[in-house]
Amino acid sequence: MTTTTTGKAVEEVHILWISEGMSCDGDTVSITAASQPAIEDVVGGLIPGLPKVHLHNKVLSPTLGGEEFLGPFRAGATGELDAPFVFVLEGSVPNEKINGDGYWTSFGNDLLTGEPLTLDRWIDALAPRAFAVVAVGTCATFGGIHAMQGNPTGAMGLSDYLGTDFRSAGGLPIINIPGCPVQPDNFMETLTWLLFHAAGTAPPPPLDDLGRPTWLFGSTVHDGCDRAAGYEQADFAHDYNSSKCLVKAGCWGPVVNCNVPKRGWMGGIGGCPNVGGICIACTMPGFPDKFMPFMDMPPGATLSSALIKPYGAFIKRMRDITNHTANREPKWRHNRDKITTGYRKAERR
Repeated sequence: MTTTTTGKAVEEVHILWISEGMSCDGDTVSITAASQPAIEDVVGGLIPGLPKVHLHNKVLSPTLGGEEFLGPFRAGATGELDAPFVFVLEGSVPNEKINGDGYWTSFGNDLLTGEPLTLDRWIDALAPRAFAVVAVGTCATFGGIHAMQGNPTGAMGLSDYLGTDFRSAGGLPIINIPGCPVQPDNFMETLTWLLFHAAGTAPPPPLDDLGRPTWLFGSTVHDGCDRAAGYEQADFAHDYNSSKCLVKAGCWGPVVNCNVPKRGWMGGIGGCPNVGGICIACTMPGFPDKFMPFMDMPPGATLSSALIKPYGAFIKRMRDITNHTANREPKWRHNRDKITTGYRKAERR
């Protein structure tokens, strides 16, 4: 049975969700669209076997704000919270060592000095005490837009700040669920698995070497894309009004780890290539710098699309011929007075 550091399975869990990283709160908004399961089903206790969940998120929390809202966070930071907690960070982490005379971002005030409590102080206090630490969205996982070259804040992902060797109080590495914003069911599915693990009824969620859930990020956009057949047949779109492969229009799908084309966005519908948009690699650690300029053909696509052209044209022609043949019924299916199926009546001896 999975247990906490106290040796007991978790029956009640707080989720301390801070979006005071460099954040637009887009990941919080995104998960309200989840259905597998819905956030309200998890918080409402409708999923059998899950611990009781208390969600503390400034957008979704029933408390309005102020000290009533900050109370669980302060208790978690001092080790006085009444139950284990999962620490969720949304938004990238700015480098407060280079903030000059001010600060980059804060969450509440120090009760003794009245000074803003910077994000790094919350991370330092909460992460080591948390049963699990989850970075939600590309900004929190890998730094995202705020961490691009030339930024003045020194922004980074949570793993960059805490280090890849970090382990939570529950013995878990940082769980990274990228996306800009995160795909809602990707987050909720991972959170549900984590809560079953906390309850002692499931193993830890399997993660790759970047802390991403393997069942969600083990394949590429191309693997699940409805347009993938166009690539192998060298049938490329040159604008966004086509159902063909979008590689020549700037799509990075063949090299990007993401399941959105297969999963869709809400209720199985949507996802960038599914609705005519290119993949700009927003789930990847090198985003955005390594994938710019957007909407230009990726460097490798020039060579690969050129090499596949003769092969793809041949394959497409062969498939067209087979398709034509398969769309014709066999010639012995007719209403004439002579059987031509090749059937031979058995002779009596």
